[in-house]
Parts: sequence; C-alpha cells; structure tokens
Amino acid sequence: MLAAAAALTCIVVLLPVLAIAWLAITGGDSDWPHLMANVIPRATGRTLLLIALTGIVTSITGIVTAWLVASCDFPFRRFLAAALVLPLAIPAYLSAYAFGELFTYTGPLQSAVRAVFSFQSSRDYWFPDVRSLGGAVLVLGSVLYPYIYLACRAMFLMQGRAAADVARTLGAGPLKVFLKVQIPMARPAIMVGITLVAMETLNDIGAVEFLGVQTLTFSIFDTWLNRGSLAGAAQIACIMLVFVVILMMIERAARRRQRFASQKTTAGVHDVVRLRLAGWKKWAATLICLLPVLLGFAVPLIVLGGYALRRLDQFLEPRLLKALMHSIFVSGSAAVITVILAFILAYAARTSRSRFISLAGRLSAFGYGVPGTVLAIGVLFPLAGIDNGIDAFLRTHIGISTGLLLSGTGFAIIYTCSVRFLTMAEGSIEAGFQKLSPHLDMAARTLGRTSGQTLKSVLLPMMRPAVLSAALMVFIETMKELSATIMLRPFNFNTLATLVYEDASRAKVEDASVAAIIIIVAGMIPVILVSRSLERPR
Repeated sequence: MLAAAAALTCIVVLLPVLAIAWLAITGGDSDWPHLMANVIPRATGRTLLLIALTGIVTSITGIVTAWLVASCDFPFRRFLAAALVLPLAIPAYLSAYAFGELFTYTGPLQSAVRAVFSFQSSRDYWFPDVRSLGGAVLVLGSVLYPYIYLACRAMFLMQGRAAADVARTLGAGPLKVFLKVQIPMARPAIMVGITLVAMETLNDIGAVEFLGVQTLTFSIFDTWLNRGSLAGAAQIACIMLVFVVILMMIERAARRRQRFASQKTTAGVHDVVRLRLAGWKKWAATLICLLPVLLGFAVPLIVLGGYALRRLDQFLEPRLLKALMHSIFVSGSAAVITVILAFILAYAARTSRSRFISLAGRLSAFGYGVPGTVLAIGVLFPLAGIDNGIDAFLRTHIGISTGLLLSGTGFAIIYTCSVRFLTMAEGSIEAGFQKLSPHLDMAARTLGRTSGQTLKSVLLPMMRPAVLSAALMVFIETMKELSATIMLRPFNFNTLATLVYEDASRAKVEDASVAAIIIIVAGMIPVILVSRSLERPR
C-alpha cells in the first residue's frame, strides 16, 4: 500500500517534466531555427553570467558575515546574527521594484545628488542604471545570500575551536586561519548554498523582467505568452532542465560531503571561543554585517512600506481582498496536498527499507529544482489533455460542454506549487520522524496496536509540530510564488503576487505596495522562526 502511494506521488511529480520532454519532441521544429539564432544563445549567455555573478556576490557576503558572527565578538553581534536571515522574507521581484524606485530619476538618491551638486538634469552627471545586468546581480545578491550564510554559519560553529587553535599554535593569524583552515573545511556547505542560489536565480522571472535582463526563464515566458509558441517554450525549458539536473547533482554531492565533514568536526561545537575585536575592527565588523541587512531587507521594507502607509485605504479595496482570498485558497490547498504527499513518502521510508521507496523519495525531490516557468508548461499540457478528453466525452454522450475544469482554474497553480514545494515539506516531516525513536512503533505493536492505530494514536500526535511547520513553509512559499502563477492563472484570477506584478509592470509600484507588504509580513513568519532557532543556546 505504501509502495503504491509512494509510486503515485513520484508519478505526480515527474508528470510535468515528462510532458515537457514530449511536447518539445512532438511540437515540431518550425520555431527552433529562430530560437537557436536569436533567443537561446543570448539568453543562455545572460543566464550563465547572471548565475556566476550572483554566486560570487552571495558567496562573499554569506561567507564573510557567517564567519564574523560565528568566530568574532563585536557590537550587536547577536542581533545581526539573526537579522542577516531577514532578506529571505523579501521575494526578489519585490526587491527589484523597491530598488527601481530608489534608483529612478525622481527617487531619493538622484534627487539628493542633484541637490548637493546643483545639477539641472540627468545629462549633467552619471548615475548607475539599476535596470541592467548589474542591477539584477545587486537585487538577487541582496536577497539570496542568506542561503550561503545559513549553511556556512552552521559549519563554522560545528568546526569549534580545535582546528583554529592548532593553526594558531603553528603561528597562523586570524586571517590565515580563516582562509587556509576554516574556508576549506566549510567548502561542502558553501557548495550547497551556491547551488541553492543558482536554482533560485534560474527560477526568477519578476526581477529579471522588470530589470530588463533576458534570461532563459524570461525567454520561456516570452515565447509562450507573447509569441504564442508552447512548443518553442517547451524546447527552451528542456535546455533549462539540463542546468537543473547539473545543479541538483552538484548539490547532492555537496550534501554528502557536508554530512561527512559534520561528523568529523562536531567535537568542538560547544566550546567555541570567539575572537574579541577591538578598536575600529569591531565597528568595521558591525558595518559589514549591517550592510547586507540594509540592502536586502531595510530598503524594500522602507520603500514599499512608505508607499503602503500612504495608501491604508487600499487594504479594504475589493480588488485586494479578492487577491488575498485567492492567495489564501491556493496556498492553503498546496500546503495540505504537499503535507499529505510528504507524510506518505516520509512514513514509507520510516517503515520500509525498500530501494523502490527510497528511489521514489529521491525522484519526488526533483520538482524543487525545476523553475516555476518550466513546471507551468509541464502542468498545462497534461491538464489541458484531460480537460479536452472529459469535454469531448461528455459532448458525445450527454451533449454538454464542461470547458476547462483543471487547466482553466486555480487547480493548475495548486498542482504546480505542490510539485515544486513537496521537497520542502518532506524535509520538515522527515526531520520530525528522525526525532522519534523507532522503538515507539515496536512498543505500540507489542501492546496490540495495528500499524494504522500506531500511526493514528502515537505518531501523528507527536508529529504535529513538524507537520504544522511543513504546512506553514509551503503556505508562505506558495503565497510568494510568481513565475508559475503568472503563467497559469485564469482570467480575472489574481493572487497577491500577480497583483503586485500587474501594477509594477504598468509602472504603478506605489499601488502595488499594499499587497507587497502583506507578502513581506507573511514571509517574515518562517524567517523569524529560523532566526530564533539560530540564537538558541548551544
């Protein structure tokens, strides 16, 4: 029974990917010459360059800040250690809109430059253009560095003081210890963080479109919706899947090395002695850790929050309330579905050592790495086929038309988000199961309970925190999701994310601010929980 359920879950996840491959192969090659000549080379080059530059920026920011808060003592260290996670609450597209407002000609920065130097127009001075590749790197780097910060901070803390003390007794200074000892030991964690950053960069569509950077993700969106070529979009999506597979292979290999490194270095977790900085160095450390928080969290919050405070009446507008209800419905449904599927996979893995179930679990994790635009194409194709089949059958036998039951409703969005965030829910539930001794199951069985009774009366009550945590994470991530939602939403169906996107695309960022603040506040809930867990006594 569990094996069949795990297999069905695996099919549900892999169906969109298989549909993309089938559509790319059978959709014809009429668009392929144009795509190869004018779209794919440029988009691929831009995508690779954006991933590389964002990876460099996030690596420097994440590694340096993680080392400072884990290994040094300076003013406001505890506060900054938690605050450095806050940019995770800001979706990249909201950060792009905020930076666009900040850097615009009428924005506060250029206005201050003109006032200070008495310039009369933009021709009198040079100012960086945020709507560029550099602007995209700034925006994505400011909100994605916490992936590397979290991984590296945990690794630096696990290293303890033993390795550093040995290096110092051999005459190495703090900087040399950092570069020659701690960085190499943290390399697996760094690679995990970089691959996650690359996946999120590959998935983004709102920020790159707003900033005018033609990536593969934007090319899929443009080819499908603007050029009307679903087959061409699927062909570009197949190229993106190659990137996804490579990134997931790197990430999985890095995680295996990270577990090995963790087992070798946990001896010093509880005896970390931080280097006490003095003079200008302590304030420099404070500034270095404060700057990413200002760029990644404070700027979007202040810019969008300032607009929202002047539009408090919009909180009661029917347009916003309708989008909020749609977001709650879609996010809640996706959370319930993913928790059920994740529980099935995790419980099957706990009760069975079958290689088939283990393989099903690994394949089900594939959806997380696939960008939302790619999944959107893969979901639409089979759902449209089911809709057309049902409609044709009922027309023939009953004489009624059902229309688009699945692909023309919010179900397509729910399906896509469930596939994409299943891994997130499974990780939380699997971690919850790992905290429960397997002897609990055995003890319940010896007392006469069946496996179903054991699950219902023993395991489920104890798993409630993990289940709620998984549901919350999926709920928030679905509420922020834009790339798939913007491509699959039915007519007159807006979520908070698509409402923000519509207003921003019409250069009405001020009108989008109220919905944006709701998304940010919702996103802060899991981030605050993560921040609190970082500062628990070790």
